[in-house]
Amino acid sequence: MATATAPIKVDAATDELVSHAAHFMSRSKKDIVDAAVREYIDAHREEINAGVKNALGMLNGTDVAAVSMMTGLSADELDELGGLPT
Repeated sequence: MATATAPIKVDAATDELVSHAAHFMSRSKKDIVDAAVREYIDAHREEINAGVKNALGMLNGTDVAAVSMMTGLSADELDELGGLPT
């Protein structure tokens, strides 16, 4: 699998923490962030999976369901705003 690099933005305080950790652990900032994100996701995997299941449960294959989930508007509220093209 090819790896791609994508920039991320963090506030100055977080960048400083990452920089210090990288320096004192003799690792790159990229390695520190990669390990931290992977550990965070592993620690919260059940919560993430529950969110995915909840989102999938809200979708029924219609455009209305997808737009409702993305906007937070109910199907009735979408209809009041003019609905979606069929």
